[in-house]
Parts: sequence; structure tokens; C-alpha cells
Amino acid sequence: MHKKTAVSLAATLACLAGQAQAADWSDTFIGYRYGEEFREPNNTRDVTKSVLQLGHVSGYALGQNFFNLDVLQSDRNDPAQGGGTGATEFYLTYRHQLQLGKALSKDFSFGPVKDVALTAGFDLNTKDTAVAPRKRFLAIGPTLKFNVPGFLDVSLLAAQESNHNGFGTVSKNVNFDTQLMFNVAWGIPFQAGPLPLKFQGFLNYLTEKGKDYNGVNTAPETLMRTSLMLDAGQLAFNRKNLLWVGVGYEYWNNKFGYHDRSATNSAPKDGIRTTTPTLQAELHF
Repeated sequence: MHKKTAVSLAATLACLAGQAQAADWSDTFIGYRYGEEFREPNNTRDVTKSVLQLGHVSGYALGQNFFNLDVLQSDRNDPAQGGGTGATEFYLTYRHQLQLGKALSKDFSFGPVKDVALTAGFDLNTKDTAVAPRKRFLAIGPTLKFNVPGFLDVSLLAAQESNHNGFGTVSKNVNFDTQLMFNVAWGIPFQAGPLPLKFQGFLNYLTEKGKDYNGVNTAPETLMRTSLMLDAGQLAFNRKNLLWVGVGYEYWNNKFGYHDRSATNSAPKDGIRTTTPTLQAELHF
């Protein structure tokens, strides 16, 4: 799995390099975040995770591209298949926005909205646990792009997920019902006295997606990751957008659609809610 992922990552980097040459603008960075209170379903323990991130965003004549790869390394409280080490997860997200104002040469602005876009993309993941998830997630829908410093995008997407559960005696592949995803993504730069800062993050609210692997109805799911970052490169080296450091927070409720009470089990479920502070850094190039 790791060899295949490395090959895919190399191919993606080559593709991004080509895109950057054709783009009107681009921003690529390597990030790192660390937290000690992550949770996993059916696990009673807090999990420490180190997350290495490769991010890229670029704009061209008709819209923009967003790419993000997270490599998440857990401690032994979230064991890999067979135990001995913590699990490793690869999670890839890609989104493309076709901005209607640019594509149709028309003004779609109204109120605080500067343009309307059609967003489409996918998520892929794999993790070397006993469950062995293989998420395949497609999403499409409209996005409102707000006129603010930095960016603020609000999207309503129709989404379809398939996944795998290898836990237990029978390996299962599940195609979930179509669901709606409300997404807000933002990156707002601001100045606090002499300190150059940015407030960034995203919020996803996903409706239920039918029954899970055990035939139990899923519940709506909420995931928020946000951070307050300091432009340390500007302060130390007089180079803007080079090195950012800061603190963040992750909130994930009803993780994977699991919820506290089900028709088959009235006991609260473990590990379905993450609330953890994080330390973060980004190196842009």
C-alpha cells in the first residue's frame, strides 16, 4: 500500500507542477499538525496523531483547483492491523471550481457574493487497520464565493460514498445512500498590531447516508478543522507567506455517521466525538 501511495504521490506532484506553470496563480505548501485527543469509533482511548500535509491551490482563467493529501500517523492507541505500531492513514481530497462569471463572461455577483461556481471533486482514503477502510467519495454542487479579504466559500453538494469494512469474519463493501454536504471553507488574513495573522479552516455538515455496515441507520455528521496562524516568515525573514505557525482545533461529531444510540444498542458508543486542540505549521513555496 505504501509503495502504491508513494507512486501516486509522485505522479500527483508532477501533475501539480504542470498545473502551476499554466495557472494564473498558485500556492503549494507542506504542513504539519499534532494533537493528543483524537478519537476513533469503538475505541475508548484518546489517540495522539501526527499529520503530514501536502496542499495546493491554484487559479486559472475559468476557476480554480484545490488538492490536499494528509498522511496521518497514530500512536499505539489506534493500532495497525496485527498491532505493534500505530495505524497510518492516507486521505486525499480534490475539488475543482468552475466560476460561472468567468466561464460565461457575466456578472453573477449579488450582495456580499462576488461569484457563483460549480464545484466537483472526490475524496479517497486508505488506512492499515483491521477495518481497512477504502473511502471513495464523489461530490458536486453550487458554491457561493463571498467578497472578503482572502476567501470565504459556501457550498451545498450532493455526495455519494462507498467504503469497506474488514472488521469481523466477513469483509464488507458498502454503497451508502446519496447525502447532502453543507461546506464552508475560509482563509481570512488580518493584522493584530504588528502581528500578521490568518484565520482559516473548514466546516462540513453531512446528512445521514442510510444504513451502516451493521444495518443500523447513520446520523448526520459534523467535522470542523480551524486554526489561527502567525506569519512567522514575515516577522523573522521579511518574507510573506513562507512559514506559518499556530494553534488549531478539531471537532468531529458522529464520526462516519455513527451516533450515540441505535435501534440495536441503547448504550452510548465510544470514540465517535473528537474535540482536540492542535499545534500546526505550514511551509509555503
